[in-house]
Amino acid sequence: MIEIQNMSFGYNSKKLLYKNLSLSLETGSIYGLLGRNGAGKSTLLKNMIGLLFPLEGTIEVNGFSPKKRLPSFLETIYFIPEEVYVPSLTIKKYINLFSPFYPNFNAAQMCNHLQELDVKTADKLNTLSFGQQKKFIIAFGLACNTKVLLLDEPTNGLDIPSKKRFRKLIASEMNDDRMIFISTHQIRDLDNLIDRVVIVDDGQLLLDASVAAIGEKLLFTDVDEIQDKDKILYAEESLHGISIVTENTINADTKVNLEHLFNAVTENPERIKQLFKLINKVK
Repeated sequence: MIEIQNMSFGYNSKKLLYKNLSLSLETGSIYGLLGRNGAGKSTLLKNMIGLLFPLEGTIEVNGFSPKKRLPSFLETIYFIPEEVYVPSLTIKKYINLFSPFYPNFNAAQMCNHLQELDVKTADKLNTLSFGQQKKFIIAFGLACNTKVLLLDEPTNGLDIPSKKRFRKLIASEMNDDRMIFISTHQIRDLDNLIDRVVIVDDGQLLLDASVAAIGEKLLFTDVDEIQDKDKILYAEESLHGISIVTENTINADTKVNLEHLFNAVTENPERIKQLFKLINKVK
């Protein structure tokens, strides 16, 4: 569980990336953190792991203050950055060296993950391509079975088949005692994977809602022409006509389009915050 209360962060006090951010993240969910490039997604993850510290406010992860970097805290959380680094070690030596830091590490799981992601080599890890290195780190991070797994742009560097394997593996390893928090701007890579969406922009939390709640409140559909522009939150021409996002006033079943959702939220932040005000408090 992660509790962020009134967090403000910036590399200098005159230009803040986050202003009084409050966010509560529960176990049992796969979160998707969506935001523009440079919006501070990676910075937020680094505050959660204790690599950066808020200027104001508090962060608590699994009952610990991340900035203290206690071993008892670090064994409960695993962070995979966008740019991974692997030392000049074989797979076996890497596991022997780093797995003891994680009491719940499962070697059999690790072998299965490597097979699923098609990672195999007897050479040292630093001789692998960037994509293969990243898949290895993902496999290791999942096998550590930490309560919290943070992934920053995990699909960067992966080819299309590997992205599919990644989504399948993440979904298969999720359980009620674990939280997976994925930061990305490649929104389509998270389709059918996440069950809760967090959107930040300009230092503010614009949306924190389950995919189910979003489907109840918003309608994603295609139309031939727009009838009432005032009700449209987002519109984009497509091969099927015009794809729109509007309030779901007819209680229709709808499939959430994450890319269109992000655009609707960032273009209409006040309307979205008002629409999801009760949702954010209850769900």
